[in-house]
Amino acid sequence: MKFIYFLTFIFITSIAFSQTKENPVVWKTSVEKISETEYNLIFSGKILKNWYVYSQYNPEDASLPMEIFIPEGENRFKLIGKAKESQTSKKYSDVWKKDELIFKEKAILTQRIFINDKSITQVKLSLFGQVCETACIQFEDTYTFSLDGSVIKKQRVVLDEASKILTSKLKLDLKNTSLLKNSTSTNKDSSLSNIFLLGFIGGLLALLTPCVFPMIPLTVSFFTKQSQSKSKGIANAILYGFFIVVTYVLLSVPFHLIDGLDPNILNTISTNVWLNIFFFVILVFFSGSFFGYYEITLPSSWGNKMDSASNIGGITGVFFMALTLAIISFSCTGPILGSLLAGSISSAGETANQLTAGMSGFGFALALPFTLFALFPGWLNSLPKSGGWLNTTKVVLGFLELAFAFKFLSNSDLVGHWGLLKREIFIGIWIIIFAGLALYLFAKIKFPHDSKIKKLSFTRVSLGFLILTFIVYLIPGLMKAPTWNLSLLSGFPPPQFYSIYQQETDCPLGLDCYKDFDKGLAAAKELNKPILLDFTGWACVNCRKMEENVWSQNDIYDLLKNNYILISLYVDDYEKELPKNQQFEFLKANGNIKKIKSYGDKWSTFQIINFKTASQPYYILMDSNLKILNTPQQYTDRDIYFNWLQKGLENFNTNLRLRQFLIEK
Repeated sequence: MKFIYFLTFIFITSIAFSQTKENPVVWKTSVEKISETEYNLIFSGKILKNWYVYSQYNPEDASLPMEIFIPEGENRFKLIGKAKESQTSKKYSDVWKKDELIFKEKAILTQRIFINDKSITQVKLSLFGQVCETACIQFEDTYTFSLDGSVIKKQRVVLDEASKILTSKLKLDLKNTSLLKNSTSTNKDSSLSNIFLLGFIGGLLALLTPCVFPMIPLTVSFFTKQSQSKSKGIANAILYGFFIVVTYVLLSVPFHLIDGLDPNILNTISTNVWLNIFFFVILVFFSGSFFGYYEITLPSSWGNKMDSASNIGGITGVFFMALTLAIISFSCTGPILGSLLAGSISSAGETANQLTAGMSGFGFALALPFTLFALFPGWLNSLPKSGGWLNTTKVVLGFLELAFAFKFLSNSDLVGHWGLLKREIFIGIWIIIFAGLALYLFAKIKFPHDSKIKKLSFTRVSLGFLILTFIVYLIPGLMKAPTWNLSLLSGFPPPQFYSIYQQETDCPLGLDCYKDFDKGLAAAKELNKPILLDFTGWACVNCRKMEENVWSQNDIYDLLKNNYILISLYVDDYEKELPKNQQFEFLKANGNIKKIKSYGDKWSTFQIINFKTASQPYYILMDSNLKILNTPQQYTDRDIYFNWLQKGLENFNTNLRLRQFLIEK
């Protein structure tokens, strides 16, 4: 089973690194004429030291092989067999348990083609593969070959007239745009601190697992007894804790580089239907590991290499000791880290900063006991003995992982508009999961590695009753008219309007809303009301929290219902295609073409080009003349949001009176 998670690790890593680092393999092309109808198209690749590229002939059921193929729509030539390759090497894979064929330092591929049309002077050929070191980066590019030796000119991208017209319609003639530079994300810092706290709690939970807890006294004893002096031992232990934090923070660095490339790339990743299904499957897999059915580990060679490096001594040795801890404890920390990673990618806002905050909290929690017990070694005597309670902790985490997994399945269902996991069904599944957890705590069901329970502990019974209380809290969520709303869980279950029961509208809280900007703008002109432009998403947790906890407040609800035209634009609606006559190509600032095929494509691009942001929720107040009424608002609390709406309405009424005055004059 361990290779499955390894693939997961490689997958996530490849997403991060393929977008951020320079390509470790650089390809040059050349042409060799064989006859009037046959040519050799040659790829010559230069590979960085310690990196390698997989061959076309890599064995089945192993790493993805290289592939050469003709771009879609091209039929003027065909390939003659597979490309001939320069010398390859064999590399044994610990993951696949077999020899793989790789290129080191250089790779030469010679692909023969047959020309159907002798008049063509240039052809295009695509090359797909992966280049690897400790992680793999997939590459796919299309190369142009000159058959007659003429210079290949880079084609200038020209949009058709329909694309130009539809692109121009996306750009708004906004007024009072100086307010856009002062977006009020008042809870930004507090949000990061909350995420740090959640990461810290995750780290504390990881401490209570069989992979980490026994390491505390062993490691602390090593530093205090093996060092030349007590002060040196304490210093090394503190340094050890510091490097633990550094190790986990470094995992977030690639995402900062991704954030700077395309403001919408992480939003696209987080709302991808298949990626959310992937996260669902992985978290279910994680929960099976915590239940004790199998172990998830990184390749043992990694741990062995780090362990040997830790013997170097000095600061370098301490660093590798910290890295060794991270690797050998992976079977317990990996699922928690995976959940943290998935949760950060799927959340709204500055994903990279959120992930760094979460990883910092996680690493800090892991490092804290090693440092504190080194400073106060007498505390070691107060630590509880290892035993069955450690396995109980893992099983409880397994149930939590399983519950968390359905959030990602729900994201896929919402974005894909499948209608399978409605709010009540989601809550029903959670009730079943937590009922299973309660039965486990009361020793009514067992899992592998569970020791025989002679008597239930006070902690176990208390936690069991706490879970039963939570189940009671969930039950009204199954009803059409619940006794109370599930405000504590806002953002986790699907929105209230996504229900098995018939709803008045498909807008939040039964409000009237428009899901098309032009229609909403027309309504605002007709009714002479200001606009609340709401950039939201089906999979946006903070959007649901704002709707269910802030918008639901009576005074705010009345303002929205009676005084504003609500336009809700779902930027992750990628599965709902635009009519064919509204699909077009958009030329991005970097010269690349983005195909606008879905409503999500349209509204996410609309947000970026007009408001220079890709975060959700994102709220703008404007009038029907496109004049901004107040600084944009994001995720915030009830009072700030109410005052913000009030100020916008006051500015609208002031502008209205001014216009009427000027007309009368």
